[in-house]
Amino acid sequence: MVVRVDLNISLDGIGATADQTPENIFGEDWGRLVAPYVATRTFRQRVLHEGTGEGTTGVDDRYAQAYFEGVTAEIMGAGMFGLHTFPDKPDWRGWWGEEPPFAYPVLVLTHTPRPSIEFPNGTRFDFRSVTPQEALEEARTLAGDGDIRVGGGVSVARDFLRAGLVDRLHVGITPIVLGVGSRLWDGLHGLEDGYEVTSEVAESGVVHVTFSR
Repeated sequence: MVVRVDLNISLDGIGATADQTPENIFGEDWGRLVAPYVATRTFRQRVLHEGTGEGTTGVDDRYAQAYFEGVTAEIMGAGMFGLHTFPDKPDWRGWWGEEPPFAYPVLVLTHTPRPSIEFPNGTRFDFRSVTPQEALEEARTLAGDGDIRVGGGVSVARDFLRAGLVDRLHVGITPIVLGVGSRLWDGLHGLEDGYEVTSEVAESGVVHVTFSR
């Protein structure tokens, strides 16, 4: 069992953008940040449920495939689920539509727990107000022999990294500068100690850096 984090960040380390508006709830900067990932064939098939076979198939797609391989439980923050945007909608079922790209249990960390939500494809969102250590303990039970992904957002990933709970961190560094937003690396001085660090440059210019124990 491996505890994994996979994030897209900018050259200046920003993984959560800050230009959202009521009209554009994700913001233009978010689109720029994740554009190479969204362009992959794997993303288009797994998340957008396209059956055309279109999309990039190079290095970025290889990492997109690895994002889903072997994961059998996930932990994410309320923002990644979408509770911050729709806090007063008890019937809100998340950003992911009626076919979330998980098909396994997902623990959503939130200060306002709500009833679990289940989907026909095997995805179940359970809402918890617990510490990272407590969430990981439950996720280990849910995951069985598979891996656990700490999906984000940035603050949740940073909490798990700071607590030393992550076995493998992969960041896809998109070659853009955002200048404002939430930075992954804040408070993580010396994170590389204790990890083997490798990097690979994709055709898109994205630098894939992996920290592995």
